Amino acid sequence: MDSVRHLPGLARGVVNRCSEALLYVYSTGYDPDFGAHVFPVEKYRLISEALRAGGERDEAFVEPSPPSMADLKLVHTPRYLEDLQACRTTELTAWSEIPLTPAIVDFFVLSAGGTVRAAREALERGWAMNLSGGFHHAFAERAEGFCYVNDLAVAARVLQREGGAAKVAILDCDLHQGNGTAHIFEGDPSVFTFSIHQYDLYPYPKQRSDLDIHLPAGTGDEPYLAHLRRVVPAILRDFAPELVLYQGGTDPYGDDQLGSLELTRTGMFERDRLIFASCREAGVPVAGTLGGGYARQVRDTVDLHVGTCRAARETFG
Repeated sequence: MDSVRHLPGLARGVVNRCSEALLYVYSTGYDPDFGAHVFPVEKYRLISEALRAGGERDEAFVEPSPPSMADLKLVHTPRYLEDLQACRTTELTAWSEIPLTPAIVDFFVLSAGGTVRAAREALERGWAMNLSGGFHHAFAERAEGFCYVNDLAVAARVLQREGGAAKVAILDCDLHQGNGTAHIFEGDPSVFTFSIHQYDLYPYPKQRSDLDIHLPAGTGDEPYLAHLRRVVPAILRDFAPELVLYQGGTDPYGDDQLGSLELTRTGMFERDRLIFASCREAGVPVAGTLGGGYARQVRDTVDLHVGTCRAARETFG
């Protein structure tokens, strides 16, 4: 078996013992107050509790550290970071659609640190999951769409700077296009951006990912999964990344309040399993993030995110 050919720094034994080393990056700092908002920020705590109730041991959870200002400047502009740090509502911060408070800024910065930690752990262990993150609408110079810090971009740049992964693929399966991520890496041959999303929704206009799949409302399980079966193995084969960052938003689910792709629970689980199985087959480590999820019942969102973690366990077990 030659599936580790793209990973000179990752021993075959590490890939094979991933089930013993599953790590969830989580902090109690992942619980800021957004006020009355469609974004169910309590999901982070509830996911952690559900995983522990399902048998995950305390040692499976690790704490993130916030990235340095130098880390954030690998992606975001100094002027934007100054406004963000000062909690100034300006033309650069106003489009987040969430409050701007020190605790919320700290949450987004810490979440970026969580994705960096998950990426580092994935390179060592084959797989890890940040129980936050996936804030793909943040641009280098501005906030947008519930996102202040683009943790996916920060993690990619930090791992590249550290020499852990020269080539990174960002696989984004959120309901909405990863417009900030696409714009940040447009024209950069070292980062491949892929987004599969509902077309007739925010963001307008769409940015240009390396590969975009624009889907109509009501797509459903089989056409959605057929697209992933066609393109994901090809991306891993042809681009040959040394690390995958997976944005596994649960908002393609049929009962989500913000979209209408109409995937079932079964389809969502198969989506996650397909991503993880493709990475394992290609021998590419994968760090997951949660992304969006706005089901009418918060418990459904939590269950779907837990399902992403279960898909990883079953794939790498």
